Amino acid sequence: MKKTILVFSGLIIALLLLFQISTYSIISGNLKMEFAITIIAVIFLIVGIYINKKSLQKPANASQGINYQKIKDLEITTREYEVLQAISEGLSNKEISNKLFLSESTIKTHVSNLLVKLNAKRRTQALQIAQKLQII
Repeated sequence: MKKTILVFSGLIIALLLLFQISTYSIISGNLKMEFAITIIAVIFLIVGIYINKKSLQKPANASQGINYQKIKDLEITTREYEVLQAISEGLSNKEISNKLFLSESTIKTHVSNLLVKLNAKRRTQALQIAQKLQII
């Protein structure tokens, strides 16, 4: 987190310096306005590409495996685990029922069981707990 703050602070300072230098150059007549705008646009493009590249990289802890022992400890059945995985994909109960060829009421039952077993009140909270326990 500190590294990100330092990087962005450095970028802001560099851009402010660039603006000041370009303003001075334009006022003194050494630089045309179009050229200054082009330089600033190119720098913003490079910074944007760099930030996009960094944001698309997966975090290092995402490579850790699934804790199957924790799934057994929580007594989550195979079907409930399939429902949990479908929830993590962002599917609704109806979409999950179509995917798993079950009725919607059965999916609601599985979701309720998962909420109880994970000690969660909402689906999103269940997903957060499941990620923390490394079961999805």
